[in-house]
Amino acid sequence: MDGTAQDGKAIGDAAGVSDTTGGPDQPSIDVLDIARIMHAIPHRYPMLLIDRMVDVVPHVSAVGVKNVSANEPFFQGHFPGHPVMPGVLIIESMAQTAAVLVVQSLGEQAAGKVVYFMTIEGAKFRRPVVPGDQLRIHVTRERRRGSVWKFSGVARVDGVSVAEATYSAMIMDHAPGG
Repeated sequence: MDGTAQDGKAIGDAAGVSDTTGGPDQPSIDVLDIARIMHAIPHRYPMLLIDRMVDVVPHVSAVGVKNVSANEPFFQGHFPGHPVMPGVLIIESMAQTAAVLVVQSLGEQAAGKVVYFMTIEGAKFRRPVVPGDQLRIHVTRERRRGSVWKFSGVARVDGVSVAEATYSAMIMDHAPGG
């Protein structure tokens, strides 16, 4: 999970975002489209694993949406004739959802920074995710201490949990040479 805010703009300040009433510091965001997601994190196809974000409450929670298509490159080898989305990519989609939430929460403070995985705990996979499924990735901030954020995530298809994990990440400047 690496998420970068580029040119210092808070995601909520740009097109593709609908504001509603939210917390005292920042309003909730109804929808972040793919352009806003790509503004927040550096991931690109084939590693960009969220298509949209909804119900974003800065510093609290968000829902990432991933439309799982038969054309995903990982289905060529996982598994031929029986396509299943790899569990590690479901966890990565949780991480990307959390990275966008961090960048959205910090606004200009996140400009030029990257969000890196630190830990993954208690990962559980409940059922396979297949082409045609829509993953809804619910992430909730459990705590924040300085630049370290801890999240719980649950990925659902049709309201049914397919995967869950608790994980932490650190936001920091780009690594030297990066």
